[in-house]
Amino acid sequence: MWEVMFWPVAACVLLPWLLVYLGIHVVQRGIIFIDIAMAQMASLGICTAVLFRLDLESPATFGIALGFTLLGAAIFSFTGNRRSEVPQEAVIGIAYVVAAAASVLLLSRAAEGDEEIKNMLVGNILLVTPGEVWKAFALFALVGVVHAVLRRPLLLASFDREVAFAQGWRVRWWDFLFYALFGLVVTSFVRIAGVLLVFSYLIVPAVCGINLAGTFRNRLLIGWLVALIGGVLGLFLSFHFDLPSGAAIVCTFGVLLVVVTTTASFRRIGK
Repeated sequence: MWEVMFWPVAACVLLPWLLVYLGIHVVQRGIIFIDIAMAQMASLGICTAVLFRLDLESPATFGIALGFTLLGAAIFSFTGNRRSEVPQEAVIGIAYVVAAAASVLLLSRAAEGDEEIKNMLVGNILLVTPGEVWKAFALFALVGVVHAVLRRPLLLASFDREVAFAQGWRVRWWDFLFYALFGLVVTSFVRIAGVLLVFSYLIVPAVCGINLAGTFRNRLLIGWLVALIGGVLGLFLSFHFDLPSGAAIVCTFGVLLVVVTTTASFRRIGK
């Protein structure tokens, strides 16, 4: 058992820390579904590689997927106009639907299309390899360093946009950098875990942290704890009951969110 579970557990321990941090940014920006839209655009790139019979682990496949996510980053950063009458969530929803439909169209031309659609949605983290874990961890560490170095403008763009505009920051360009780094992380993780699990890791721990804590630091710590518990517990449930790993982890996150939300509600009533 441990031989089979070691690297999937390692992935659930080593990788979600950056996803939780980015998820708090996304929730604060009020664009909850941008992560699933970006993940779907990365999947569209992978579907394109499948159509051309490229090795899914090749640099070419990663480059195509990253290209689609960078396209999404450009669209979302330059449609986030604070004076626009069209909510950005509308643009994000359209991008997701079009990318999902395009993925289905592309995979309809591939012999293994149905299986690939399933893999794109729920993935199979039980099959993750040591090389995939370490490459993703190195990439996440690099993105984390960039966020640490450019912490002030990136945090302002997410948490206090009006102040950023007032201070003369070029907010749209900082948005593009945030989305580009975000897309890089999503492209790497979606190949391991699938679209639904990427969304869950980004949003559920962040929402749990926001429900239970008031400071950014405490929200991050709670989010990391929820991500660790949800990922590892979901993995063991999927292994023990012979369930799809991605779906089991997503449902585990759903249960944790209900527990946390209920706890937070009782705390507020108690006050």
